[in-house]
Amino acid sequence: MTPYRIETERLVIRCYDPEDAPLLKDAVDRSLDHLRPWMPWTPDAPEPLDVVYERLRDFRAQYDRDENWIMGVFSPDDSRCLGGTGLHPRLGEGGLEIGYWLAADEVGQGYATETSGALTRVGLELLGVDRIEIRVDPANEVSERVPAKLGFSREATLRRRLPERQGSELRDVNIWTMFRSELAGSPVEEYGYTAYDALGRVIA
Repeated sequence: MTPYRIETERLVIRCYDPEDAPLLKDAVDRSLDHLRPWMPWTPDAPEPLDVVYERLRDFRAQYDRDENWIMGVFSPDDSRCLGGTGLHPRLGEGGLEIGYWLAADEVGQGYATETSGALTRVGLELLGVDRIEIRVDPANEVSERVPAKLGFSREATLRRRLPERQGSELRDVNIWTMFRSELAGSPVEEYGYTAYDALGRVIA
């Protein structure tokens, strides 16, 4: 069953609602220079609120149709957007990719590791896939530490596969993987979570 809300020790990870547009806009607006080197979707300037609102309507529609589980990372009281994440079915049957980003003022607190640890368990335990991948630009040393801390294995470096901002060259990407058979005893097990369905019922 697809979880709509995941609570960890310090975070809420959940599907976006259109009403989250002001919170997401604030997180991106205060992080443009921080995100731009790594996230090709980063706008050149703060976007109008209506543009963000329409994007979140699309994110929620994809979520409800089980096409792509794009989520926000929020403070425990849902009052502040700390970043974004998701479980993305880009790998074909049996696999999901975790993506993540944090607002500039939220880096260095272990939130990306906590988020990825919980989502790895959700993907393997609740959604029943066989493997989780995290793809990282080798130049992004901070992001590279996340899958390493969680016990993922670095399988390969693919050359010139990672999209860049328009007009820039493609970048290399490191592929980090964890299989369901590797979950037991891994650092991922340290990241507990409670998952809820769309009606607020506990499902894990």
